Amino acid sequence: MIDREHPLSVARQAKLLDISRGAVYYRPRPISDADLALMRRIDKLHLEYPFMGARMLRRVLARQSIHVGRRHLCTLMKRMGIQALCPQPGTSERHPQHKVYPYLIWSPKNGHHKVYYFLTLWRSYEE
Repeated sequence: MIDREHPLSVARQAKLLDISRGAVYYRPRPISDADLALMRRIDKLHLEYPFMGARMLRRVLARQSIHVGRRHLCTLMKRMGIQALCPQPGTSERHPQHKVYPYLIWSPKNGHHKVYYFLTLWRSYEE
């Protein structure tokens, strides 16, 4: 794709291919041996207890004197494609009996409405 010996510069080749120069020079780091061992341990625990999420896994690993942060655990779980088997909160689903109130400052119907003064907003509520 990109030839470093080509007369065109690498930056120009990247621009012509519409990719960033960072993507050209990027070299992925290999996974460390400690992370591989931790991933094997997480996999064993997940097979035994598929309901455990990152927080519970962190506590179990801490009891086994393997200290790891929850966010790093989440990163490794995402990399492995592991997710806890428990119902996730449905925060995007609205309740059918709840009323939907219109947002008066901006709506897709009337476009972007900037409130320059407090009275402008106050008048929109009075109407």
